[in-house]
Amino acid sequence: MMVILRSLALEAGDAIMEIYNSEDFDVRAKSDDSPVTAADEAADKLISAGLRAAFPDAALVTEEQSATHDLSVSDFFIVDPLDGTKEFVQRRGDFTVNIAWVEAGVPVRGVVYAPAKGRLFMTRADGQSVEEIGPFDKETPGEAKEIHVSTPDETALLVVASKSHRDAATDAYIGKYSVADMRSAGSSLKFCLVATGEADLYPRLGRTMEWDTAAGHAVLSGAGGHVVRFDDHSPLAYGKDGFANPFFIAHAPGVTLLPG
Repeated sequence: MMVILRSLALEAGDAIMEIYNSEDFDVRAKSDDSPVTAADEAADKLISAGLRAAFPDAALVTEEQSATHDLSVSDFFIVDPLDGTKEFVQRRGDFTVNIAWVEAGVPVRGVVYAPAKGRLFMTRADGQSVEEIGPFDKETPGEAKEIHVSTPDETALLVVASKSHRDAATDAYIGKYSVADMRSAGSSLKFCLVATGEADLYPRLGRTMEWDTAAGHAVLSGAGGHVVRFDDHSPLAYGKDGFANPFFIAHAPGVTLLPG
């Protein structure tokens, strides 16, 4: 499975970068006023076709086809072909291709590829997460290193938050902790920064959808981290009606989570 997911993520990344490097690209608004581009649609078409050909009996949820989804199974693929469209439109580079496999409501396998950053994160077949060292060959996986969450120093935490969706409530919550360094990042890269130990804590007090988070969630879990609901700190589950997430916190296990 992971060889196919990796290859599709890289192919989608190539299609995205071709449009990203063009002089201009069409930006339109979806029904919820979020932006969509030709890159979102090209990547969605490529990944959807590849997954349906390789896994014809598996359920598939993608952001760009979300209006057609009526999910009645607990095991499914979930895809955000271009996570961080705002970052893409502003040419900031913090966008990713997200492909995940969910079993019984839990993301157990995932690929997060940031083509403009040249970073590729994925879970192996045994569930361990790795970061592959580029350059990348779509057919043959290259050298990869296992990634693991940090052992946090709770007197000097490393925190990452959304670049495009950070607000006063998020800042107020982060202010409850002893923070040594605060950085902003776009898309599911925030999960990956916690997975590699580059950050200890990522709180999200804003609207997200399951396709935004599933692949990054899988990568973080495979590196020893957790993603929990903000309200009661129970595990974040998938396959919810409408695919909308509650507020959540992604963190390394050594962080003592504080109430909101």
